[in-house]
Amino acid sequence: MKLTNEYDIPQTFINILERPEYSKGKAHLSATQLLNSPKVVALTKKFDEELTQDVSDMVWSIFGSAVHKVLEHGKDENHIVEQRLHSEIDGWHISGAIDLQITKNLGVAIRDYKTTSAWAVMNEKIEWEHQLNIYAWLVEKVKRTPVLDLGIVAIIRDWNRREAKSKENYPPAPIKELPIKLWSFEEREQFVRDRISLHSACDFAMETDGDLPDCTPTEMWEKPTVWAVKKEGNIKAKALYETAELAEEAAKQFAKKDPKSKFVVEVRLGERTRCANFCPVSDYCQQYRDYLSTKE
Repeated sequence: MKLTNEYDIPQTFINILERPEYSKGKAHLSATQLLNSPKVVALTKKFDEELTQDVSDMVWSIFGSAVHKVLEHGKDENHIVEQRLHSEIDGWHISGAIDLQITKNLGVAIRDYKTTSAWAVMNEKIEWEHQLNIYAWLVEKVKRTPVLDLGIVAIIRDWNRREAKSKENYPPAPIKELPIKLWSFEEREQFVRDRISLHSACDFAMETDGDLPDCTPTEMWEKPTVWAVKKEGNIKAKALYETAELAEEAAKQFAKKDPKSKFVVEVRLGERTRCANFCPVSDYCQQYRDYLSTKE
């Protein structure tokens, strides 16, 4: 992938990106790739030399890497930091770099640092649960050491003191530790096998010029079209509905309760947010091209 610099960002940032320290080694897939859309992974491999990404889109990844480096200096004697583990299963070599393992008498606790948003902390992200359970699988598979618990250490880059005092469920400080559900070893291993199966099927389709499996709505960060009922002149909706008919009926009910106000229905078109703004291979994706032609 080639770097661009549309906004003339200083050369230092380009140098950092051109000297990556991350490597999955000889693994077929890293833990994060295993969780990624098989189609995105396959197309990224195929078109890597043609792909471009602007430095401005990678600033927060640089910041996250810097945070990891600083936190390494805070380790205790019972801490294992940035350890990459490798294991083979079903003919696939899987690796994962674990930010922090806290060794205890009966096993280890796993922690993963995330430089993230307040919204992400306030809303459950199932992919965090998936990622940390893959790490737990690697630890028990490779080191034969029981995993006691999992957690995310969130560094909240957009934390706001005023909102912390006024908004319900808002994180009270810019750093918050989130407990993550630990699955049984059998559940973890079956999950890894299921993900490998999806990637294997996609790779086979790529090699045989078959149709690649579609990304799921979750993988595309798909937002469905909804109809909003709101007071005329307001931006914030009173409520959202799945159909225009439900919204029209709701608007009538709101008007009965508040006859002095006028309520209107506004359609809010759905979007595949990742495809539109964050997917590196959307230009090479037939699924997304078909979606755009349908919208047009």
